[in-house]
Amino acid sequence: MNLDSFRHWAHKAADWSADYLGSVAKRPVRAQVKPGDTLKQLPLSPPAAGESMDDIFADLDRIILPGMTHWQHPRFFAYFPANSSPPSIVAEYVTAAMAAQCMLWQTSPAATELETRMLDWLRQMIGLPDGFRGVIQDSASGATLAALVTAREKALAWAGNKEGLAAHAPVRVYGSTHTHSSIDKAVRIAGIGDANLVKIPVAGSHYGMDMAALDAAIAADRMAGRVPAAIVACLGGTSVGACDDIDAAADIAARHGLYLHVDAAWAGSAMICPEFRNLMLGAERADSFVFNPHKWLLTNFDCSAHFVRDAKALTDTLGIRPAYLRTLAQEGQVDYQEWSVPLGRRFRALKLWFVIRSYGVAALQAKIRDHVSWARALAALIDAHESFELTSAPLLSLFSFRYAPREAADLDALNARLVERINDDGRIYLTQSQHEGSFVIRFQVGQTNTTRADVMAAWDVIREIAAEL
Repeated sequence: MNLDSFRHWAHKAADWSADYLGSVAKRPVRAQVKPGDTLKQLPLSPPAAGESMDDIFADLDRIILPGMTHWQHPRFFAYFPANSSPPSIVAEYVTAAMAAQCMLWQTSPAATELETRMLDWLRQMIGLPDGFRGVIQDSASGATLAALVTAREKALAWAGNKEGLAAHAPVRVYGSTHTHSSIDKAVRIAGIGDANLVKIPVAGSHYGMDMAALDAAIAADRMAGRVPAAIVACLGGTSVGACDDIDAAADIAARHGLYLHVDAAWAGSAMICPEFRNLMLGAERADSFVFNPHKWLLTNFDCSAHFVRDAKALTDTLGIRPAYLRTLAQEGQVDYQEWSVPLGRRFRALKLWFVIRSYGVAALQAKIRDHVSWARALAALIDAHESFELTSAPLLSLFSFRYAPREAADLDALNARLVERINDDGRIYLTQSQHEGSFVIRFQVGQTNTTRADVMAAWDVIREIAAEL
C-alpha cells in the first residue's frame, strides 16, 4: 500500500469509525453468536497473495462485527466500562502512525516527558499529594504485579531477585475477600504463591477488611517465622464496590513495616470529584496507588495510572540496565522501561493529553457525577419495587440486586435465568456476581455516551423480562 492508497483507506477507516459510533446504539449490546460462528467463516490457511482492502472491509462488516460485544454501546452496564471518546480515538490513530517504541528517554524524549506530565496532572486531579510519581502501565493487573514484586523485595532486604524465594521464609500478602483476581494472579507470578495470599474477612456497609483480623493475621505470621510483606487495600471492588478503610490499613502497615498498595482500578477515576474522596482517606500514606483512566475517564484501553511514593524502590526491583539500554550523555532523564514489567512501551500518554485538554477537568467531573446520580436513582426504584431487592447499596455508580418475587423457590436459579435472558434479548448488557452466598446481578453506569434515559430504559427491560419468567 503506497501513501496515496493509505490516505484513502485511512479516511475510509475514519468514516467507518464515525458510522460505527453513530449506529452502535441500534445493535444488540452483547454479541448474538454461538461458539465457533466466527471461526468457521475464516479460511484455514493464510492467503498466498494480497487481497483487496475492499474485500477486507466487507468481511469486517460481514464476519467480525456480528461477533463483537459493543463496549461503546450506551446501554452497556456490565463489568466495568472500557470507555473511549473521539479525542482518545484520534490520538490512537496518531500513535499508531508514529509507531514509536517508548522504552527509553532517547527512543522518544517527548513521549517520556509527556507521560511524566500527564501522570502529574492525574495525581493533582485525584488529590494525591506532591511526592507521588507516576507511570502508565498496561492495566491495574500489571501495576499490582509491579507493586507486589517491589513489596517482596523490600521485605526480603532486596535479596529475592538475587537468591530466589527458595532461600527465604514464605512471603505473605494480605487483602480482603473482595480483592480482585488480579491480586491472586500477581502473587502467583511473583513467586509468592496462593497459599501465602491471606484473605481477610470483611465487615461493615462498605465490605472492608476487618482491621483487627488483619492485625492479628500479620502478628501470627511473624510469630510463625513467615515474612509479612504487603497489604492490598481495595477501593471499589469489582463485585459490589467494596472499599477498605485505607487509613486504618495504613496504620497497620506502618506499625508492622509493610508495603501498602491501593487497588482503585475502577473507582479511582471518581476521585477527580472532591466529594467522593472520603473513600480514599489515607491513600496519601500508601506506597503505591493504581487506577485506570481506561475504565472511567474516556480514554481508550490500555492506560493504567500507577503512582508510587518511592520510585527508586520500584526501579531497583524491575530495572535491568545492560549497555544497549542505557541513555548516554543525558543526566536526569527517566527511562520508563525500568518502571514496568515489559521492556517495550506504547505512547499511551498522548491519548490522555488529548482527552484532558479536549474535555477539561470540569466536564470529566460532570460525566462521573451524572453516572453516580443515575445509578442511585435506579437503585432507589429497584429498592422500592415489591418483587426486587437491592443486595448491595450503590457505591458510586455500582450496585447489585436480584429479582425476588414471593412465590419463587430458588432465587439463585431464577436470577441466573433472568440475567441470561436479558443479555440474549440484546437491548442491555448486565453481569452477575456472588455476594454473601447468593447469586446477584450487578449494574454499573459508566459508558461515555450513556444518558439518564438509557439507565431508565434498562429498568423497563429488566421488569419486562422478569415478568415473562
